[in-house]
Amino acid sequence: MKHSVRDKDLTDIKGLALFQDMKPENFDRMMRGAYDQEFPEHLQLFQQGGKADFLHVLIEGTVVLSADWREREATMAVVRPVSSFILAACMLDMTLLMSARTLSRSRLVLIPSQDVREIFRIDPDFAVAANRQLAMGYRQMVDHAKGLKLRRARERLAAYILDVSEKHGHATEIVIEQEKRILASYLGMTPESLSRAFKSLAEDGVHVHGANVTINDLTKLIKLVGEDWHIPH
Repeated sequence: MKHSVRDKDLTDIKGLALFQDMKPENFDRMMRGAYDQEFPEHLQLFQQGGKADFLHVLIEGTVVLSADWREREATMAVVRPVSSFILAACMLDMTLLMSARTLSRSRLVLIPSQDVREIFRIDPDFAVAANRQLAMGYRQMVDHAKGLKLRRARERLAAYILDVSEKHGHATEIVIEQEKRILASYLGMTPESLSRAFKSLAEDGVHVHGANVTINDLTKLIKLVGEDWHIPH
């Protein structure tokens, strides 16, 4: 069911780097056709090859972006709040390169792509922010591809664990928030390969209990992947 966007959500959206420097009147104009909608878990939001009618902003829940070819599917990204996604397809008014589905009950704000493109043309600060986000997305894509092509499975997993650790203040106790089959797909592995990679990291001081991961020696783990470990993420 569609709802008008809540004031708190407007504030959260305006706080995103993509929108925070926009002129208030342009932000209001862009959001005039936006609406809030809730979706149950495991619901397809859009399909690869479809039209990018809306810029999506995730307010609550988790969304997975994936791509498929014939009978194969690959996880491209996992989106968490508050963040926007499919900006490139919206700006280019081109077909979607990925599909999206909810992993949990989710709430999104949908902003008409036409309005996003209209404001892009008249608000220089928004244009700069949009270009920056698109450029960062490109760099992240290249970095991730480098990790897939240049690192062995256990090194890719180690780099991922270090990345999560760093995001939580170099924590030595972390939680793998997504299902392991999704993590395996994101890292270019089968679930069986991921399981073997986790077991192989035990000698480097990494121990797994369900979704919980304990890092006994961060220095040893960094040595495994190199000091430039976070380049591929």
